[in-house]
Amino acid sequence: MGSSAYDVLVLGGSGVDTIVYVPELPLPYADSYMIRPGIEARAGQTGDFVALGVSALGLRTHHLDMIGDDQAGDLVRAFHRDRGIGLTEVPLPGGTKRAVNLVGPDGRRLSLYDDSRSRESDRLPEDLVRGLAADSRHVHVSITYPCSFALPLLHEAGPTVSTDLHDWDGENPYHEPFAYGSDVVFVSTTALSDPVATMRRVLERGRAEVVVATAGAEGSYLLTRAGGEPLHVPAVAPRRPVVDSNGAGDAYASGFLFGRLSGEPPERCALYGAVAGAFACTVPATASDAVDRETLLAEVAALS
Repeated sequence: MGSSAYDVLVLGGSGVDTIVYVPELPLPYADSYMIRPGIEARAGQTGDFVALGVSALGLRTHHLDMIGDDQAGDLVRAFHRDRGIGLTEVPLPGGTKRAVNLVGPDGRRLSLYDDSRSRESDRLPEDLVRGLAADSRHVHVSITYPCSFALPLLHEAGPTVSTDLHDWDGENPYHEPFAYGSDVVFVSTTALSDPVATMRRVLERGRAEVVVATAGAEGSYLLTRAGGEPLHVPAVAPRRPVVDSNGAGDAYASGFLFGRLSGEPPERCALYGAVAGAFACTVPATASDAVDRETLLAEVAALS
């Protein structure tokens, strides 16, 4: 898949989630709850899951991020080591990023992110970013400090860039460097009052070739520089029961990027993403798994 050392460099987005299963969401106030199957901490935030997803699809993958010298960081290091995913880590003084995910019986998730771990002054070494980016076909950038400061370095190095804006409201200026500095932009429709207007603005103001708005069970919408109305790509029914939506968006992005780096058109890429996202919904929140290339291609062929 090219002469570069890596097909995909994932920048940022590593961390540990503590999974708490709750009887319903939103969770009514009570003095206490008895929780089953229990409370468990496991490595895997957005960058980890994208790295897992593209690696499982056979893409040569490397992950670069700032990680703490702590027990949570050990979990992140083991996550990559056990799955054969290359990891270059830079010390994070505030400690490894963490979150608590409340997961309801229907698989819906509410994430509580610990915002005290990172600071605006955190930086990745410029020479390190340049070197890894120059040796990669594509870079997927998480919307975490210090990744926004690395974007100009990625542009200098030359690989294509993607990002996931997650639940951006279309207005928060923090997301704009990512939105306008990426060639492929993923965004959830969850907080967008006018998804189409936001998609058009990203195309008009930035360098994006395609904007993908994901809408959960409603599927996804594509808009490219060719113009026109967004193309709707339906969601794919999972082959197994839905147990958790955590990581579905990251899996979608992984499938889409696999299609793009394989030379597929955007609509086909979105189908790859839909299949990968559906698979992720069948994986318990306490586990980490991703669809492999053979399974993905077989399911896409069956749907085509």
